[in-house]
Amino acid sequence: MLISIVLWLLAGLLAAAALVLLVLTVATWRIAARAERLVPACGKFVEIDGNRIHYVEEGEGRPIVLLHGLGAQLHHFRHALFGRFGAGYRLIALDRPGSGYSVRASGATGRLPEQAHVVRRFIEELRLERPLIVGHSLGGAVALALATEHPTAISGIALLSPLTHLEARIRQRFDLLYVPSPLLRRVLAYTAAIPLSLRYAQPTLRFIFAPQVVPADYMVAGGGWLGLRPSQYFATSTDFVAVEQDLDRIEKRYGEIAMPTGILFGSADRVIGEAVHGEPMLDKIQGLDFERVEGLGHMPQFVEPERVVAFIQRIAARAFAGVN
Repeated sequence: MLISIVLWLLAGLLAAAALVLLVLTVATWRIAARAERLVPACGKFVEIDGNRIHYVEEGEGRPIVLLHGLGAQLHHFRHALFGRFGAGYRLIALDRPGSGYSVRASGATGRLPEQAHVVRRFIEELRLERPLIVGHSLGGAVALALATEHPTAISGIALLSPLTHLEARIRQRFDLLYVPSPLLRRVLAYTAAIPLSLRYAQPTLRFIFAPQVVPADYMVAGGGWLGLRPSQYFATSTDFVAVEQDLDRIEKRYGEIAMPTGILFGSADRVIGEAVHGEPMLDKIQGLDFERVEGLGHMPQFVEPERVVAFIQRIAARAFAGVN
């Protein structure tokens, strides 16, 4: 009799758990479908070694390739910076593999050298002549990997609030993204992660943009809704776990960077601290153009786009001066 009761209780618990998972899965599907209706694909696609890369471009002239940060997508540049540069530049913003509408190759790891290789192949595929690379946040770490491992492919790097050093504190701030198991990562992506992300979206965005306010149009025009999809969560968690495998080794090679390099950092960045990831770079890269902006947070391209454009153009002038 007791065994029968226990079995019925277990069956009831399993049924309840299955029902919860079903509800979460349906909610995830509905949120993701809404995200893709509100922010559809808007660019072109190119196949790069099994990766399907989504990108947008504007203008003609010297090429500038823009790499977004963790959990973001190309609208972080398209919305914030396109239309502000004037003539003489060909701006190309891409969704990094797995982010936005780009699809990561089967078996890909998300490691920094791998992402840098994909960007180099992207440059080759589009026949870009040694572009300037602009990298924001994690995109800055990808740009640094590109500069150390494929220096002849690019003319310079302009970094916005870049991730430059390993720091345990960052993992602690984003511990829900640190999921080393790919299987658990995928289960979370299609069940709990997206409903929870939607619930806490506003506090998360306020933290990322602080001390400035979140733009009213960020979720649609800035592409914010695209972060609320299983594929995006999976890619973001993958990138977050992978970065610590190589960043320490890449740090040791910063002194090899001889190309024009610039860093723009806000003193009030709460996501990636300027004291750890910004100022120390002055002693590591010779001739570094370092611009520290008092009171600015982690999202300079949204908050001070004209300053960011002027900064990128200043680095571009140095970078392209050496390109035949």
